[in-house]
Amino acid sequence: MKGLIFDIRHYAVHDGPGIRTTVFLKGCPLACRWCHNPESRGTSSEPIVTKRRIGDKVFDENEMVGVRMTPLEVIMEAEKSRLFFDESGGGITFSGGEPLMQSGFLYETLKLCREREMHSAVDTCGLASSDNIQKIAELTDLFLFDIKLMDDQKHIKYTGVSNQVILNNLHLLASMGKKIWLRMPVIPGINDTPDDIRKLMNLLIELYPKVKNLNLLPYHAAAKSKYDRLGLDSSDYVFNQPTPEVMESLKLKLSQTGYAVKIGG
Repeated sequence: MKGLIFDIRHYAVHDGPGIRTTVFLKGCPLACRWCHNPESRGTSSEPIVTKRRIGDKVFDENEMVGVRMTPLEVIMEAEKSRLFFDESGGGITFSGGEPLMQSGFLYETLKLCREREMHSAVDTCGLASSDNIQKIAELTDLFLFDIKLMDDQKHIKYTGVSNQVILNNLHLLASMGKKIWLRMPVIPGINDTPDDIRKLMNLLIELYPKVKNLNLLPYHAAAKSKYDRLGLDSSDYVFNQPTPEVMESLKLKLSQTGYAVKIGG
C-alpha cells in the first residue's frame, strides 16, 4: 500500500507538541477560498512551475507535486528526527490536504507509529465517515481539529461543503475522550463577526472541559503565487490579513470560555 504525499517537513514546531515531522497527504474534500496549500487539493500528482535563479538569469522549472510512499518509507523518513522527538516530546503529524481521505494508508502508518512508540497527531478538517474517524482515533494520540466557520450556509459558501458532519465528528471524538486541539483560521469579516464568535463560544462551552485548547491561525496571503504556478484561478484569494490587535482581542474574548487560547500553531 502506498499513499500520495506532497511534502514532508522536519523540525516543525506548530503542528502539535514538541519538535515534529509533518507529513502532508494529498487530496482534500474542501475547497476553502483562503487555502494556503492549493497543491494539496488534487488526488493525483500534478505539475507546478518553480522559479530557479542562476546568477542573473531566472528559469522556469517544471516539478511534479505528489509522490507515492509506503507507510514504512514515511516512518523511516520521520525516524531521522527521532532524537528531537525524544528530547522535546514531539513526534509525527499527518496533515494535508486531508489525511483521512487516505484513511487506509493513514491507519497502517499510525500502526507503525504505535509500534515504535512515536507520538502521533492528525490534522483534520473533520469531513469523513464516523467509521473512519473512530478507526483512526484508535491509533491517534492527538487531533488537530480545524473549525472554519460555525454558520452552515457560510461554511458551504466559503468551503463548498456543509459543516454538519464535521461538527458531529468533533463531538464524537470528544465523547471518546480523545485529546483535541481546535484550530481556527481567522479571516477578517468572514468568520470573526460577532455572530460567528458567539456561535463559536457556544461550541467551546459545549465541549469544555473535554476540549480545552484553541489555536487561532491568522490568515496570510503568502501562498498566492502558488495559485499562479499551478495555473489556478487566484481571484478569490483576496481576503484581508488580521492585525495583531484583532488577534489579541479575539484571544482575550475566547479565553473567557476557560480555554487555553494561543495565536498561531
